[in-house]
Amino acid sequence: MWVDVRKRLNASRAELGEVAVGLYPQACRIGSTALLTKPGWVMAEPVPLDSVRLEWEPEPEPPAVADPVEGLPEGFRTYAEAMAALAPPAVFENRPAYRLLDADRQVLRFGPAHYFDGVNVGEAVAHELAANVADIANVADIAELPLRARVGDPCDLSRRTTLVAITTLTIRDGDPASYVLHWRDPAKVAHAGGLHQVMPVGVFQPLADAVGDLDLWRSMQREYREEFLGGDEVLDWHEPGFASFATAFDAARESGAVRPYALGLGVDPLTFALDLLTVVVIEPRTFDRLFGELVRENDEGTVSMASFDGTVPQPMQPAGAAALELAWRHRHALLRRG
Repeated sequence: MWVDVRKRLNASRAELGEVAVGLYPQACRIGSTALLTKPGWVMAEPVPLDSVRLEWEPEPEPPAVADPVEGLPEGFRTYAEAMAALAPPAVFENRPAYRLLDADRQVLRFGPAHYFDGVNVGEAVAHELAANVADIANVADIAELPLRARVGDPCDLSRRTTLVAITTLTIRDGDPASYVLHWRDPAKVAHAGGLHQVMPVGVFQPLADAVGDLDLWRSMQREYREEFLGGDEVLDWHEPGFASFATAFDAARESGAVRPYALGLGVDPLTFALDLLTVVVIEPRTFDRLFGELVRENDEGTVSMASFDGTVPQPMQPAGAAALELAWRHRHALLRRG
């Protein structure tokens, strides 16, 4: 039964996401998308990435809800444990991660966590919805979803361990402009399988034991090398293959040919995944030099180029849809061709 619901969840994430957003009729949303947000989380205009300040809290208060047991198969203590045994994605490891504790305009405060902390709550609430909505055309009453009701406000960072995915819309500022589009294969990923997404996207995590070494740009570069070029997973910033790529990327950024910005924060209503929405605009020649060997497939799905024209492919993960909508809203500030 649990496995059947898990399969239904993976096959119906877009439809279940529409049901989930209906459970929060009073919540703020980013534009026309399903991504939930709150006042102060979305920038009035794109903010240069180096203007976002990161703070560290080594011993934060524990969240109100952690490792829920609701709905688990007999013999399992956490959702991640059940996933690993009964429905494992291709990559599924409990690595160190950063928990977002507070977000105030351009200041983000983090504490320590692990990847499964997010899975154990986020995938569990999504599973609960999939198990209880007999007809996904009808919005369930949140009172029928005790775990979701116990977590409460999806934008309340004290209620659960909230990991941050850095969701980056990468625009090639050509004439016309285009962006890198990803389709996430449900057989390969633990989250958002079967949906389109912008690229790259990665959970904000330390490398090795470097917990507290907060660096958004380095984390983004790591995902660029892995997702765009099919590079090996980066375990150390100083690995020769990564260091040479990062050096070239840094030089392009310093010259203005690569321009990274933060757009805001939002929460997926289905899984409570929180995304830091960013956009990186790259001049055509620089894009072609850095990513001329852009892969057609990577470890998480298939890759293509799409026109940056205000449209959003469907079905699209809410964070990707929000990044596209915000970037289109600010296109005259972002693109040299406007």
